[in-house]
Amino acid sequence: MDARLHLYGNAVATKFARYINSAGKVVSDSTLPPATQELVKIRASQINGCGFCTDMHTKDAAHAGESAQRLHLVAAWREAKVFTDAERAALELTEQGTRIADAAGGVTDEAWANAAKYHDEDQLAALVSLIALINAYNRMNVIIQQPAGDYQPGQFG
Repeated sequence: MDARLHLYGNAVATKFARYINSAGKVVSDSTLPPATQELVKIRASQINGCGFCTDMHTKDAAHAGESAQRLHLVAAWREAKVFTDAERAALELTEQGTRIADAAGGVTDEAWANAAKYHDEDQLAALVSLIALINAYNRMNVIIQQPAGDYQPGQFG
C-alpha cells in the first residue's frame, strides 16, 4: 500500500509539517507527564483509525519504557487497573475531545472538572493542545492512507 500523497516530498506539506511539529514541541516540553502524552496520542489514534500514528506512538512509548501491558490496555482503559486517576482523566478528555462530532454537547463539564482535578492550568493547556494536535496528525494520515508498520522509534528526531 502506498500513501496517496508523499507528505515529506511535497513543499506545501513539508512546510505545514514543520509548523505543526514546532507547535508539538511546546507540548512535549510542558510539564504534562511524557507517559500521559503518549497515552493520549495512542488513544486518539486508535479512535481515529490512524494506523501510522498508533504504530509510531506505541513504539515510542515502549522505547521510553512503557510496559506492554499498559500499551495493550489503552483501548480498554476504563476496565484496566494499570492507569492512574490522572491518566484516566486525560484519557476521558481525549476520547470526548476526539469524538466531538459524536456528542451534541462536546466535552462534558464532568470530564473537564475531572481533568482539572489532576492537572494544573499549564498541563490542561498542554493536554488540550495535544488532543488537537494528534487529531490533526491522524486526519492527515488517514486522508492520505499513510501505511503503518515501518516506523522506528526516534525516526523523526
